[in-house]
Amino acid sequence: MKKYLIIFKNKYVIALTVFLIYNLFLDDIDIFTIVNQNKRLSRLRSSQSEVALKLRETKYTLQQLKHDYALEKYAREEKLFKRDNEDVFIITYE
Repeated sequence: MKKYLIIFKNKYVIALTVFLIYNLFLDDIDIFTIVNQNKRLSRLRSSQSEVALKLRETKYTLQQLKHDYALEKYAREEKLFKRDNEDVFIITYE
């Protein structure tokens, strides 16, 4: 027990301890903030890859829609467009 008291009587050890406690817990950029920012960064990177995949799919769809037959097929299937003289029946499965 006396050994620990002798160590903490040293002014450099006290200054280092106060400095570490302040930087780890009390500063604006403490250890908890850094951990939370790293978690948020990993979530943003995963969502970035998902958005990049959707962007590639959209670019492919736009490239296919340059042709008239593909444009009509997309409008009928995805947007439920119809001609004036026809009826559209939508069948859904539960």
